[in-house]
Amino acid sequence: MTSGPVLVTGAAGFVGMHVAERLLQRGEVVIGVDDFNAYYDPSLKTLRTERLERHPAFRMVRADIADAPAMAALVKDEGVRRVVHLAAQAGVRYSIENPFAYQRSNLAGHLSVLEACRHGGVQHLVYASSSSVYGDRPLTGQGFREDDPTVNPVSLYAATKRSCELLSQSYASLYGFPQSGLRFFTVYGPMGRPDMAYFGFTEAIMAGRPIEVYGEGRMARDFTYVDDIVDGVIGVLVRPPPRAGHEVYNIGDSHPVGLMEMIATLEAALGREAVKIMRPMQPGDVTATYADVSKLSALTGYAPKVPLAEGLGRFVAWWRDWRGL
Repeated sequence: MTSGPVLVTGAAGFVGMHVAERLLQRGEVVIGVDDFNAYYDPSLKTLRTERLERHPAFRMVRADIADAPAMAALVKDEGVRRVVHLAAQAGVRYSIENPFAYQRSNLAGHLSVLEACRHGGVQHLVYASSSSVYGDRPLTGQGFREDDPTVNPVSLYAATKRSCELLSQSYASLYGFPQSGLRFFTVYGPMGRPDMAYFGFTEAIMAGRPIEVYGEGRMARDFTYVDDIVDGVIGVLVRPPPRAGHEVYNIGDSHPVGLMEMIATLEAALGREAVKIMRPMQPGDVTATYADVSKLSALTGYAPKVPLAEGLGRFVAWWRDWRGL
């Protein structure tokens, strides 16, 4: 791989920590960036950071990616040539309550990273997009493909992610540095985000509280274990498109699972049954996600390995240890 450190934005986040750790295991020098915001309990970000800082080749920089001068100086001064940009304001429902958080982190932040890469001579930018760009579509027996329409985002979060793809396409064309966007499909696993359904369900079930099942249980998601996601991220990072190239890839499990099936699998892992309260669909939610990963597989040999029961079992084991149970 190209010399110089790898910059990972959002390195204290769920996917960011796992990507940074894999890069370190590969012998890379990694610089992490995170602002440690309070969208969820910052102590979990601190725990992830402490795990990364056990590696002498890792350094965390506390910074806001929307601070363009700071990002530009970091990339230039450290001689960064590869960037994995994972920092973003996540959450579909939260975007309805706090839209300007998405404007700053997802739009201004992405633009800041692009400018830093342009002026700093970065040779490949890999960035996180989202399956939400496909909008609300029924399952048809075929996965969503990268060339499917993305003109009807149903949440502000989705709109910002699609906007980031368009910004990257423009910058690749104008300034010639290669970029790869990854449309993530429902990532889960140990050290995950507390706002994700499987995490919140676990907390509630083990505390004896009922869980709220949105969409009256009819939703389906392409749950993808975090280690499989990391395989895809690294596989793309080491295979940049040609100069001025911009490619977008789906990265998911390619096996959608109904929400009720996921809950039953989680109940089995926990050894407890949930008390369920059925709720209607929430604004911004989509009915189903389903990744066609043939493009990513052709490039990298990507093939998800961890089935849902095994992945949730690993999460539950981590959660029990984290909670001291």
